[in-house]
Amino acid sequence: MIKIFKNPLGAGGITVISLVFFIAVFAYLIIPDNTPYANEMHLPLAGEKPGFEIDMLLVPKETATGSHWLRSLWYGKNSPYYTIPVIDYQKTNDSLKYLEYNRGAGILKNIALSEFQEEGFNPEKNIEHRIYWLGTDRYGRDLLSRLLLGARVSFLVGFVSVFISLLIGVPLGALAGYFGGLLDKIVMWFINVVWSIPTLLMVIAITLALGKGFWQVFIAIGFTMWVEVARVVRGQILSVKEKEYVQAARVLGFNDIRIIVRHILPNIMAPVIVISAANFAAAILIESGLSFLGIGAQPPMPSWGSMIKDHYAYLIVDKAYLAIAPGVAIMLLVLAFMMLGNALRDTLDVRQV
Repeated sequence: MIKIFKNPLGAGGITVISLVFFIAVFAYLIIPDNTPYANEMHLPLAGEKPGFEIDMLLVPKETATGSHWLRSLWYGKNSPYYTIPVIDYQKTNDSLKYLEYNRGAGILKNIALSEFQEEGFNPEKNIEHRIYWLGTDRYGRDLLSRLLLGARVSFLVGFVSVFISLLIGVPLGALAGYFGGLLDKIVMWFINVVWSIPTLLMVIAITLALGKGFWQVFIAIGFTMWVEVARVVRGQILSVKEKEYVQAARVLGFNDIRIIVRHILPNIMAPVIVISAANFAAAILIESGLSFLGIGAQPPMPSWGSMIKDHYAYLIVDKAYLAIAPGVAIMLLVLAFMMLGNALRDTLDVRQV
């Protein structure tokens, strides 16, 4: 691990991955809009540029439900207020007159002070000044909040997909390489069949069969990545199964499963780790593609791919950043995993993956 940090590629990759992991886990403690899925919409604020500032009138809801802090950490908090963007406001005896923001203009409205319950209207409590650091999307949602929260989808998809690929690929590759014969032929035939089908088409087919959704994407991508792992594990076992330490384990009377698990697999995991880093990057790209096509993570869940889909038409106008920002996020995270994979390859001296 120390050697990886000394490698500039490894250090840069691990730094970016660690930062994205921290954001993915603690997103709701960081983002300005910590409502579930960062989905607080204000259509009058749609497409506002970065740095846009506005005052929000906070009107208490009749029933404000609390939630456990651990649940809030993962799912966000339901706001106890209705939020209204305002330009100006004036308190009278029994009502509050306010000028609701509407694309630079204003719509004069009023609300009874009784709506603010027993405490009454308090500017310090019921007026909140907000800054949209990256502006708002086409639905008036905070772009920065959704961009940071979208890291959670990409990271989870990559992690779970790689885990599924290892869970399937390592046992199949190990059994085929160690026992050989008919079992090896059957496994290799199955690998070649799966390998011959374009990955994206297979993922789309599996996703459509299982239905659109968050967890379906995990399963679909994981079931298409195990072939690379299986091929690598099989090849490595073929090269080491006749070595002295394996022969010694057989002479001592250890059973085949113990020899594979305790003696062979620990000595061939280096290339598997490298290919897992590459698969992590590939899973992020595939998930982004699926979300762009509308069969990945479903709204209102923020996903970098779906954010590009919602705003790619803005590339030819003065709001191209709405699509470029999630695209840059995808590029940086994929590049970080590729840099980490290259550093692992150099550190572990993997000659064939």
